[in-house]
Amino acid sequence: MFQMRSPPPGSAKVIDCLKSLGLTKYEAQVYIALLKVVSATASEIHEISTVPRASVYPVLDQLQEKKLVSVARSTPKRFAALSPDEGVALLLGGIERDAADAREILSSIQRERIRHEQSSEELIWNVFGIENIQRKLTEIIHTASHDIHIIAHPQIISPEIVGILEERAEFADVEIVTHEGAYGNAGKMRIYVKKHPDYPRELDQVKDMMAGGICIVDNLRVLVILGTGKEDAVALFSEAEGFIRFFSRYYNLIVDWAKKPE
Repeated sequence: MFQMRSPPPGSAKVIDCLKSLGLTKYEAQVYIALLKVVSATASEIHEISTVPRASVYPVLDQLQEKKLVSVARSTPKRFAALSPDEGVALLLGGIERDAADAREILSSIQRERIRHEQSSEELIWNVFGIENIQRKLTEIIHTASHDIHIIAHPQIISPEIVGILEERAEFADVEIVTHEGAYGNAGKMRIYVKKHPDYPRELDQVKDMMAGGICIVDNLRVLVILGTGKEDAVALFSEAEGFIRFFSRYYNLIVDWAKKPE
């Protein structure tokens, strides 16, 4: 019969160290107990380790899975511990493999985020000519699920585009700021007609080129238009977060100004 023994100095420290290597407290206690003897039965391990009797067999099964304990097929079964050098090396190997797996998975998550950011930043498309711009404007309006916000020279908003906007206004919030033009039955659209500020005389020759607009759809897509000329009008289209954020702020400033009474 094994005698109950008080834990040796430093046993709490070694249990903490084994726990940091992946063992539970009971696993550490059983492993330490088996190192004190050549082999032992489950009942003897209970006496040496002070692990509750009902927990000894489950713990031994766990240690066998971790290859820290071997079993002799005697009656009753006797268990023996792997040497400390081999045991610690085995536990460290498992930690290193887990660390390598974690590093690879976490790195792939970070690479995906960087790739997404880079692709979002780089995808700013040029659209040339007023007809192409109106086609692009029609295309993104058709994608709207929640809201369509437009600041635009009346030449950009063709009758066809007005018709599409009236249709989308049945389920999306449509808001338009312009400086002239008739929109018939605006229906559910909010339209602010605000006289364009006078340009300084020095800029009179370039005022048509400076005309243009912004269309923001669902806060996910932006079309920025400069000019209304048939050939020389140009627009930038993007779904990049920073691009959207910048022009959303600009849009909000213009809308706040448009809502003020004359």
